[in-house]
Amino acid sequence: MWDPQQYLRNAGPRLRPVLDLLAHVPDHLPGHPRVRIADLGCGPGGPSEPLARRWPRAHITGYDNSPEMLAEAAAHTRHGRLDFTHADLAHWRPDPAENFGLLFSNAALQWVPGHQHAFPDWLAALPSGGVLAFQVPGNFHAPSHTLLAELRDSPRWRGRVGAASRTNTVLTPAAYAELLAPLGPDGCDVDAWETTYLHRLTGPDPVLEWTKGTALRPVLERLADDPEARDRFLAEYAEALREAYPPDADGATAFPFRRVFVIAVKR
Repeated sequence: MWDPQQYLRNAGPRLRPVLDLLAHVPDHLPGHPRVRIADLGCGPGGPSEPLARRWPRAHITGYDNSPEMLAEAAAHTRHGRLDFTHADLAHWRPDPAENFGLLFSNAALQWVPGHQHAFPDWLAALPSGGVLAFQVPGNFHAPSHTLLAELRDSPRWRGRVGAASRTNTVLTPAAYAELLAPLGPDGCDVDAWETTYLHRLTGPDPVLEWTKGTALRPVLERLADDPEARDRFLAEYAEALREAYPPDADGATAFPFRRVFVIAVKR
């Protein structure tokens, strides 16, 4: 269960990778000027808006498996231009009849173990010049995640919230490039890189508030029926985060966040 309002508390820093990824996507896409675009894991809809501005005559569909996110995204609907629908990215495959020119995904594929196995089908559905562009967090070894995993795996919490997954579903830029380059009859031109953002967060326990919108969601869902246990867990996690991410002299908290970017253009 996702909480769109919690996710949007850091809307500015979360939007920046969208814009950075979008800046590297070619202007001309197959189907011009009526380009067909899929936004995979569209979330609350706001991140789809830059796509609509970049290609104002395109038809964009945002796909997400969260009813809460889709309800929030509905406010961004524009008839015939921007719409949203339910889909599970673990099983979604593009309909060749849609003739997509761009498959775009921001901070979603990390939730899909083995997502790279869908790439052959995704690229097969794209015409020559079609683009797969995605960005995924690569911060699974950061304190924000390792401390959460340690707490979940502790004897006092494991039985209540479940052991943390130790599987890193995100590959390196080089691994993504190696997988994508040979796909399609003539292969793909791949641009893959990583960036570490240094977000300066403010307010009480800002890293905790950030993770409430993403990594903490499975824990919060399991503790939804026990507010007292939820508050105890959050207090323990917040204390650990304060030690790992102390505020600076100005009261802001520096939060490094690594992300992996990939753009594959089908030849």
